[in-house]
Amino acid sequence: MIYLDYQATTPLAPEAREAMLRWLGGPESDTFGNPHSPHRMGRMAAAAVETARERVAALLPPNGKLIFTSGATEAINTVIQGTPGDVITFATEHAAVLDCQRAVEAQGRRFTVLPVSPDGRADVAALADHVTPSTGLVAVMAINNEIGVRNPLAPVVEIARRVGARVLVDAVQAYGKVPVEVAADYIAISAHKCHGPKGIGALWIGPDTPPPAPLMLGGGQEGGLRSGTLSPALAAGFGAAAQAAQEGLSEQMFHVEHLWNIGRTAFADWTLNGSAVDRWHGNLNIRKDGLDVARLMSDCRQIMFSAGSACASGSGRPSHVLRALGLTDAQAKSSIRIGFGRYTTAQDIETAAAAILAAAKEQGL
Repeated sequence: MIYLDYQATTPLAPEAREAMLRWLGGPESDTFGNPHSPHRMGRMAAAAVETARERVAALLPPNGKLIFTSGATEAINTVIQGTPGDVITFATEHAAVLDCQRAVEAQGRRFTVLPVSPDGRADVAALADHVTPSTGLVAVMAINNEIGVRNPLAPVVEIARRVGARVLVDAVQAYGKVPVEVAADYIAISAHKCHGPKGIGALWIGPDTPPPAPLMLGGGQEGGLRSGTLSPALAAGFGAAAQAAQEGLSEQMFHVEHLWNIGRTAFADWTLNGSAVDRWHGNLNIRKDGLDVARLMSDCRQIMFSAGSACASGSGRPSHVLRALGLTDAQAKSSIRIGFGRYTTAQDIETAAAAILAAAKEQGL
């Protein structure tokens, strides 16, 4: 099989797996302690968590506070539901953001979803027109999970600052792949999108930013912001993945650019969805009008690629991201997403492209 669905999840890095094994601790070991316990085993586990915290934070702006969560969805929900004031976001955001609308409105706050430009980037002019002194939070993603488009973060932050609003950046698809350099108040990330384990993510809080109200209550862990016993194994895996990403960032970016060139050349006569310039090149979202994607995926069972966002797959609905670009339902449903990264080879891309093109040709395209 050839795996080309890196936006949905990434293969676990060997370094992350090795780090996790130590803290899975059986009954004969001394590594299964609760990191919140005061005894020796608890302190050992807590030390592992803090080492991981430092490694994860090293890829984010300096001097912030990092809170471990179950994933980026929890981090995003915590900020949106726990930050006072009205919320503004954009039509191509992840469901973790958009599906908070009902909860926000139930609190008596306004939740505004702004359009994006035809190239998929956040409409900065629309944001400037809609921010008011009652705006408390602007939520925007760094790199879109479906089409790979990079948003203009600096202008978004500048506009939000005019009215004293805070900014939440969903950096899930950027973290560990490109430098995350943005003067945001909150940054949400997820381990399994950067070769770490599933089940853990983090919320970065800026040095001058007050924390949001907690979403989960209980033991008061993570500075009272996120109650619940942390998993040292998951934290250690996340930390090791972050360290590997930091050490190999330049090499990985060069490798992905090489793979992009191969893929873009192979699919030169397919239409690229989203900006051709402002995008992460590990995401090739393309369409061929008239393509039956379900049949294509059936004919290419050994190639793991996506017909859209993994979070919306199987719904039968056209992608809300592609529809936000102005695509028709038919155009959205004739699109595929090919995602690649650190462990993808040039041969993988070439073999997959040949198979997909051959299957499309069988459909008369």
